[in-house]
Amino acid sequence: MTRPMQIDFVSDVSCPWCVIGLRGLEQALRNVGDLVDVDLRFRPFELNPHMPAEGQEIGEHIRQKYGSTREQSAANRTMIRERAAELGFTMTMGEGSRIYNTFDAHRLLHWAGIEGRQRQLKHKLFEAYFTDGQNPGDVDVLVAAAEAAGLDGAAAREVITSGCYADNVRADEQLWRAEGVSAVPTVIVNRKYVITGGQPPAAFEKALRSIAAEA
Repeated sequence: MTRPMQIDFVSDVSCPWCVIGLRGLEQALRNVGDLVDVDLRFRPFELNPHMPAEGQEIGEHIRQKYGSTREQSAANRTMIRERAAELGFTMTMGEGSRIYNTFDAHRLLHWAGIEGRQRQLKHKLFEAYFTDGQNPGDVDVLVAAAEAAGLDGAAAREVITSGCYADNVRADEQLWRAEGVSAVPTVIVNRKYVITGGQPPAAFEKALRSIAAEA
């Protein structure tokens, strides 16, 4: 019997582990097939809500925020790129890459959810930032991602430039922080089961099968 399942995927557009987590989750969903009927929703979380529009060089940012050395940061990026490649995703971020503000991207994702194209947009935003090195806070980048996801470009531009859904995104962010989310990715299944981090497909699959068996 197919089990209905709601999955809330709390993440940020500039989080590399969120790419890995989403890819791992999607592979697990393919593996379990029709065991579950999933309603996958993307929820906002800003790792750097006060990041200025021009962003910050990634190596400098990591050293300031986490105290990592240049060598540690480089090794971590290499490991992340390898994990992503195993899941079919190309990451090109390096020492010269930049971290950007993602609030407008989250507003656009909220609208995409209303339009039924949220998952498609999420993938296009990840590709724009991590593969193409583009600024996910730039209006033209966001519009191009929306169009690539099958959304209307003019409508997307109106959402971005008008400030629509800002209150919705902030309320959502506060909600998930109040629920205890302090790092991403965090995956909440049926508002009860929590899976954290960029887990491999096998870990997600095991969790999904276990939850489905309890339903």
